[in-house]
Amino acid sequence: METILVHAQTLVYTLVGLMPTAYQRDSLQTLLGLFLQAQGHPLPQSSSIKSASALSRFLNHYDWPTRHLIRVLRQQILQQLLAYQPLGRRPHLQVIIDLTTLEKRGKLKAFGHLIHVLQGKRGLHLVVLYLVVGSFRVPFAFRVWRGKGAPSPAHLALRLLDNLPRTRTRAYRVLVLADAAFGSTEFLSGLRKRRLHGIVGVRCERRLSDGRRVDSLSHKGQQVRLEGLSFPVTISWLYVERNEKLEKRFMLSTRPLKGNTITWWGRRRWAIEGFFKTIKHRFGLHRFGQQSLVGAYRWFVLCLVSFLLAHWCFLSQASWGLPDWGASAQQAIQILFPEVAICLVLVQLERIRSLLHSFGLEVILADVRT
Repeated sequence: METILVHAQTLVYTLVGLMPTAYQRDSLQTLLGLFLQAQGHPLPQSSSIKSASALSRFLNHYDWPTRHLIRVLRQQILQQLLAYQPLGRRPHLQVIIDLTTLEKRGKLKAFGHLIHVLQGKRGLHLVVLYLVVGSFRVPFAFRVWRGKGAPSPAHLALRLLDNLPRTRTRAYRVLVLADAAFGSTEFLSGLRKRRLHGIVGVRCERRLSDGRRVDSLSHKGQQVRLEGLSFPVTISWLYVERNEKLEKRFMLSTRPLKGNTITWWGRRRWAIEGFFKTIKHRFGLHRFGQQSLVGAYRWFVLCLVSFLLAHWCFLSQASWGLPDWGASAQQAIQILFPEVAICLVLVQLERIRSLLHSFGLEVILADVRT
């Protein structure tokens, strides 16, 4: 998997090359290095290399091509995904959609109109599209839900699906996975219109065309018609432990499948929940506190870039099991941002210089190439 490190290095060089000045190139690398420390609080004031005001200006005021950076990022993601071509049948590309809340308190004047309460949580609500194929797990796109009266999360999810280039994903069998928040008639009809197959959660009180509720079904794999839906779906369910109790969760498939197959694929949706925990608590997605909407948007994008680089470094190790995000992020700093890694070491040495002196020690740097 050495080639994936080359791909990651190419991505870094390309993104840095988009910055119009050397000062902004340094700021970009410093910010990515800050995210890749993977401590969960990559705030500008935590930087020991550049001042917080310099990083804040980079995010909120400087003119650099954010949209171009996103296009380059998506192209690189698709290029790497298409490189995964195992022998045999076409692999499944799991397109997982979910909504996450970046909780916020207090008044946020810059983007207060985007802060809403949903399911008892106040904050910025993002609809995220997450791609999984083989060992690759990458965030691809997101949209901000703007509250009641604006396009619904289901409508935003369909827009995100339209961002997937169909010509580039023909190498896969595309399968859309989503929870019950996206089980609306609008979303299911949108999948059928786009000729996409989906396995989506459905609420237990959802009515069938004959007036019964979904939770009245007794056999997995039954094909039924939901009220308001013009085509049949297949219902299954699984049990999830919540508060030391088992809860029955229903799901549907837009194509006829066996009940156990629907349940198996339905469990795959939980991959995005692990991503949300990692991107927040390791890379600080919810820690944005910028003075402008563009600053918050850039924060989200650079946070996703950092996650992607750490993930690719984990894949380069060809190891199995769950990733150690701290170790993978540190590897990403050392390989992809060596100057930032050296600066961090030098700053730390300077901080403990007096401690070293108290023990009669002195650290001397020498050029070993001579």
